[in-house]
Amino acid sequence: MSFRKPLRHAFARVAIAGVLALSLTAGAPAFAQDETPGPDIAATGGDLIGYRSIHHPVIGRGGMAVAQNKIAARIGADILAKGGNAVDAAVAVGLAEAVTLPRAGNIGGGGYMLIHDAASKKTVAIEYYGQAPMGVTPDFLLGPDGKVSAEKVQSFKGVTVPGTVAGLYEAHRLFGKLPWAKLVQPAIDLASKGLVMSDDEATALAQRHDAMAKDPGGALKVYFRKDGSAYQPGDVFRNPDLAWTLKQIQARGADGFYKGPVAKRVVDGIRAGGGIITLEDLAGYRANVLEPIWSDYRGYRIAYMPPTSAASSVAEAMNILEQFPVGDLGQGNVATMHLIAEALKIVTVDRRYSGGGPQWKTPATGIASKAFARERAKLISMDRSLDSKSLPGLDPHPYESPDTTHFSIADKDGNVVANTYTLTASFGAHVVAPGTGFLLNNSLGNFDWNPRPNSLGNRIEPGKRAQSTISPIIVFKDGKPWVATGTPGGGTILATMVQMLSNLIDFKLNVAEAAQRPRIYQSGVDGPLQLEESIPQDLVAGLVARGHRVTRSQILGSTQSIMIGPDGVMYGAADTRRPDAAAVGVRQY
Repeated sequence: MSFRKPLRHAFARVAIAGVLALSLTAGAPAFAQDETPGPDIAATGGDLIGYRSIHHPVIGRGGMAVAQNKIAARIGADILAKGGNAVDAAVAVGLAEAVTLPRAGNIGGGGYMLIHDAASKKTVAIEYYGQAPMGVTPDFLLGPDGKVSAEKVQSFKGVTVPGTVAGLYEAHRLFGKLPWAKLVQPAIDLASKGLVMSDDEATALAQRHDAMAKDPGGALKVYFRKDGSAYQPGDVFRNPDLAWTLKQIQARGADGFYKGPVAKRVVDGIRAGGGIITLEDLAGYRANVLEPIWSDYRGYRIAYMPPTSAASSVAEAMNILEQFPVGDLGQGNVATMHLIAEALKIVTVDRRYSGGGPQWKTPATGIASKAFARERAKLISMDRSLDSKSLPGLDPHPYESPDTTHFSIADKDGNVVANTYTLTASFGAHVVAPGTGFLLNNSLGNFDWNPRPNSLGNRIEPGKRAQSTISPIIVFKDGKPWVATGTPGGGTILATMVQMLSNLIDFKLNVAEAAQRPRIYQSGVDGPLQLEESIPQDLVAGLVARGHRVTRSQILGSTQSIMIGPDGVMYGAADTRRPDAAAVGVRQY
């Protein structure tokens, strides 16, 4: 196998020289000669004034919050400005998005959080994903045809025990600085006093009218006007039931959700709708504090979420890419897209070893190991595409050693949070337990319900947590957090994170440019290679020639990221693939 560096750099130098010569002879302004490239973004965090990039990050000092919702991001930055740390801000953002971003921000779902504590120099992972109720049976979500019933999944039957409040409370218990009650108050204010409905949120809610109308006493009552009509952009939206719930959480912490009046309303609503979650299921829920899965890529140390997250698959993909000179291949061309697609196919096959605890132990360190990746990389040819017939499995156990939304937060002291949480589907199960004011997840459908499960570790079992592709990430440079990032996107999350990391490290793009570059997604092993619309059509022929079946895709992911420079200056990138996202610094000039 041989590679040659692209000739585009040589052509670019010739073109630039010609343009400069022409501009000087045409009487162009002298300052054109001074627009020299800025310093290396790997050192500074962004090509800010060198004009090498179309997209530029938001520059902040003293702390930063980046979220899919600008109101929540501002709340996070405000908590930092008032002396809170990154975990304090994460709690405030996480609860606020239950009001401002009901399609994904939640207290009725679950998720994953990575925290780097600067004082102890330790990084921990908090897993707080939804948990199957103890009374679940292998046929609970199956229809008469023996297959999973979409109608059951999108109902109170599809709900897992929510983990968000437990996860946020545990993070605060371990690392919080400001009083818990102070962090809950902004969400209470939003829910009770109201917020102005944005174009994006008004449109998203209006599109869900028919789905929520199946739950007229809960979801339709909360998220639509009394006459059933949709809120319009500019309307003030209030949620008094959610304000009541948040006040219980404010007064009693996690117990305010998992025990007492809120728990009773949740269980009464779920069971009236045919679900099976009990008061005992809620009272017994715990967030898991774990050690991250560690790997590195071209010298950058990376913390990944441990199982039940499948983030070790991102590590596997990066380790496979590390066997190839990706930086020399060039960004966004046929060769690089082909290589990423092939790595994702391999990862898809190997994910069958990922699963949920406590019944299944995923060989995550084996999947994330360099030795395992070296063996898997041998399958890749730069001339042809793999399929299920040419892609054998490999057991990672021998390599073992002893609509979702993401937000990233960093504070002035070096503490960092990367958090991704979800209701699974956009707006979850589209149901609200009466009197609670928040949407419930439909995560029970994430288990493998086949009588003969395709996934070794993801079959449905009582008290189990499903495998998830959610993958918040913290990248370290010189022993300190350098980038915090993550994305929603279901099955596309792994592909999005692989491309984000490669853009930053292989191609040295600034964090905003890395987020905005077009993305691809390999759908399974034999499925199509999906390209975002912004990828030029003339590249498709080259991919087809290598054996790919190419289709066009909707937007892939919505990364919310922070890069931290060596001087502590923060560079935020809110992905424009989702409206209303924002990066907000404590101090911006």
